[in-house]
Amino acid sequence: MPAITASMVGALRAKTDAPMMECKKALTEADGDMERAEEILRVKLGSKAGKASSRITAEGVVAAATADAAGALVEVNCETDFVSKNDDFLAFANAVAELVATRDPANLEALAVLPLSQAGFGPTVEDVRKGLIGKIGENVSVRRFKRYAGGAKLARYLHGTRIGVLVEYAGDDVAAKDVAMHVAAMKPVALSSAEVPSTLVDKERSVATLKAAEDAEKAKAEGKPVQSAEIVAKRVDGAVQKFLKEVSLFNQSFVKNDKQTVKQMLDASGTTIHGFTLYVVGEGIEKRSDDFAAEVAAQVAAAKAQ
Repeated sequence: MPAITASMVGALRAKTDAPMMECKKALTEADGDMERAEEILRVKLGSKAGKASSRITAEGVVAAATADAAGALVEVNCETDFVSKNDDFLAFANAVAELVATRDPANLEALAVLPLSQAGFGPTVEDVRKGLIGKIGENVSVRRFKRYAGGAKLARYLHGTRIGVLVEYAGDDVAAKDVAMHVAAMKPVALSSAEVPSTLVDKERSVATLKAAEDAEKAKAEGKPVQSAEIVAKRVDGAVQKFLKEVSLFNQSFVKNDKQTVKQMLDASGTTIHGFTLYVVGEGIEKRSDDFAAEVAAQVAAAKAQ
């Protein structure tokens, strides 16, 4: 068997980004054959994906892409903010956004089997994802995507890599771009009050009803007059209506001119918004808060057991 030199190990590490000892083991197993050693490492790196798949991915990026009359917004997640700045990770997120825009996958499962080659991994999106898990050492997941291709114009806005907005519109380009920036800042949940999800409305009504009940108990305890059921009902309805105005795009005060609503700004510019999508990285994902010392101890124990 040929001698495994430091330069051989260094060359394999440069190609795969695998740990030095893993590179040396692979070269030894492959009798010094660089290509075979690389394949051996690919298998080992790929096996890490299964171990990483259960780890929480609450960091990451939002990427956007447009192609012809179509556009896409995607969220791709990882475990730490550090990896969200990794060149391979960013390239993967942008490539996924391009595929969604150009290939129109029906869901995440269909996206996973689309052709993609990157960083020596492939030939599918899923193969690249698994390869990057092994190379980077963190779980990587494609969380969600939204595609527009209805023939309307599209405006997009990325606030860094953590907030992304895609707006479908007809009319003035500047006004649409301003709306995209407004959405990123004010985070509406629907175009109009009528389109706010009923679950959110019910939750707000429940909160307002509970608040009214607490106020009534406080007034009773202090010997003050208790409001009638009719007045309480009006207070609850008023709170709900206020909430609807605050979370619906058209009713919000325009961030660049709080003297007018977004709807008034759009009407003045002759612009119609058909829809929008807002992604905020990690939104709705419960982030793990482990004890750092315990986590380090666990990693050391796992390394010793290998």
